[in-house]
Amino acid sequence: MFKKLLLGIATLAATMSFAFAQVDVNKADAASLDSIKGIGPAKSTAILEERKKGEFKDWADLEHRVKGIGGKNAAKLSEAGLLVNGKSKEGAAATAAAKPKADKAAAKTASTPAPAGK
Repeated sequence: MFKKLLLGIATLAATMSFAFAQVDVNKADAASLDSIKGIGPAKSTAILEERKKGEFKDWADLEHRVKGIGGKNAAKLSEAGLLVNGKSKEGAAATAAAKPKADKAAAKTASTPAPAGK
């Protein structure tokens, strides 16, 4: 019983870490796909079934082959961390991985000393 509880906690901890990671649709398993906001068990099953026929070439291929994933939905999934062949959907908002660049620029500006004054 203790081993099952420990396994359950370890699985939960691993799943939580997926929520902040980017997931490639051509490499992910069902649990990884389920960790993306907007993908549930039915959608992950549909993705895996279509992937058995061949990997997804790009976002357009994913949208065409998987029912329920259209342009708007694909953009939201991309923003949530889903990738196709390592690429985010063009036109999707910047992901969390891209935000630190802006933060670095802001930090650099903030760390620049003010001119000596009065």
